[in-house]
Amino acid sequence: MINDTLQNRRYVIAIIMSAIILVYILRLFSIQIIETKYKEGADSNAFLKKTQYPPRGLIYDRNHKLLVYNKPAYDIALIMREIKDLDTISFCKALNIDKEYFINRIAEIKDRRKNPGYSSYTPQLFMSQLGIEDIATIQQSMYKFLGFYIQNRTLREYTFPIAAHVLGSIGEVSRRRIENDDYYTQGDYAGRDGIEYTYEKQLRGEKGVEILLRDAKGRIKGSYEDGKEDIAPKAGVNLTLTIDVELQKLGEKLLTGKVGSVVAIEPKTGEILAMVSNPAFDPSILVGRQRSKNYWSLVNDPTKPLINRATQAQYPPGSTFKTIQALVCQQMGGINEHTLFACNGPGSSPIKCTHHHGSPVTLLGAIEQSCNPYFWNTFKATLEKDGYGEKNHIFKKRYQEWEDRIRSFGFGGKFEDSDIYEQSRGNIPKQKYFNKYFGETGWRAITIRSLSIGQGEILVTPLQLANAMSIIANEGYYITPHLNKSDSMLTKIHKAQVDKKFFPIVNEGMWRVFEFGTGRAYKIPNTSMCGKTGTVQNNHGKDHSIFVGFAPRENPKIAIAVVVENAGFGATWAAPISSLMMEQYIYGKIERQELLERMSTSITNFDVKER
Repeated sequence: MINDTLQNRRYVIAIIMSAIILVYILRLFSIQIIETKYKEGADSNAFLKKTQYPPRGLIYDRNHKLLVYNKPAYDIALIMREIKDLDTISFCKALNIDKEYFINRIAEIKDRRKNPGYSSYTPQLFMSQLGIEDIATIQQSMYKFLGFYIQNRTLREYTFPIAAHVLGSIGEVSRRRIENDDYYTQGDYAGRDGIEYTYEKQLRGEKGVEILLRDAKGRIKGSYEDGKEDIAPKAGVNLTLTIDVELQKLGEKLLTGKVGSVVAIEPKTGEILAMVSNPAFDPSILVGRQRSKNYWSLVNDPTKPLINRATQAQYPPGSTFKTIQALVCQQMGGINEHTLFACNGPGSSPIKCTHHHGSPVTLLGAIEQSCNPYFWNTFKATLEKDGYGEKNHIFKKRYQEWEDRIRSFGFGGKFEDSDIYEQSRGNIPKQKYFNKYFGETGWRAITIRSLSIGQGEILVTPLQLANAMSIIANEGYYITPHLNKSDSMLTKIHKAQVDKKFFPIVNEGMWRVFEFGTGRAYKIPNTSMCGKTGTVQNNHGKDHSIFVGFAPRENPKIAIAVVVENAGFGATWAAPISSLMMEQYIYGKIERQELLERMSTSITNFDVKER
């Protein structure tokens, strides 16, 4: 019995000892393999691993003119456990900061909620984006401030103070971005918008590491293994844009004193030649230590300069939409090129014409004269071609076909396969909207007649309008609008749901606008041009001035859309701006200097309160 008891105790003791050994093994495994702080501590005693940041890729325009490059910048980094006997007053004076800033910044670094990657053993960012003038004073006395060191960086520099919405900016990465991409650590910078955001992974390059050896007192003794273990940074990829910088500069000049946008596209390639939004800002103000202050100043500006009106602003297209209406309604059999409708000028009903002209009107004459009653009758004849029937189902089937064909021109949605950063969808109203508003059987063509002339619920962006002009210029298709010239997009062909045979009549009507109609005063001499003016009703103030077109008529090189908000007639502002832009791109210079001077120095009547 005694032996049995001893035997049992032996087993218990063995189990306890095994458990203790297992716990020690697991703890050692955790310390050496899983937990990093001990390894970091050991490594930091012997080495200082300095991140080597790569130069960001350069950005050029389509003609290889440099737009964005890099200039030297510096960060002040620290390793918390190495800070000893710091003369805080001298340190702050050398960096031109006050003691309160120093105390708050150290507290932020140690706060794991704000800085989840904090470790007293690893480098932490204290101050960033310092210029050479900021770093000059402290550079010579860094040896006094143990635990602090200077980290080389680069900042963006701009050749021209233009195209801020296209190029985008660089800003400090968010916690979410750090969690989603292990390339980044706290204090890193990345593209926040525009091309800088879209092509961040190509432009940023790859980081390198420099390993420095310490002595027993933590002093740097030089490179470890003569730099054999260092990893050199890899520069970002350079980017060539589709933008023509001279055309972009002209567009921004012409919109001085105005609110609006210009989008110009090369029809056969979908390459965006210019994308102008005004009010704008110099992209260089969002660089360096003043970025945050300047950014919030732009946010609070009542003219909303941060909005890219070229891709985000939405407007009724007005009379410019008549070109698309003519194509779709021909395709659906509502009209043909010989169809006649009467017009009684301002006395017409239910939609009046803005002026008197001959009657009856042909399709060609209606485009040239921008006849509202003609396009109302065209819309009605198309949607009601087969009547109503079955509680309006036949009519709705026609409406659905009309909507689908309109959308095939790039309206009512984003260009999902494009590299353009931010886009609005616009709006082509769906049946369910009218069903909800008027009831299932409560709406007809007369109910939604505003759509016939590009008003009512229809909304488009200037980018979508310029793209629609590319479709007419190409007689039925477009290449996805894009900004990166280095990528071939020619396979991304989108066909409008209108047969090629219907385009020539619309093309000729738009040609007549410049020869005999509202655009004739701004025709480029000896150049065959196509266009359409629009004066768009605005519920918040004065009408918007809009123009769309392309040139030359044969083998078009440029398609364009211009919107000048709260400016009145399309022929007064948008048409001449478009004409000058087309002249610059086709001929490389402007001969009509008087018109250029007048348009670039004129100020339109814009009141922020009206918006």
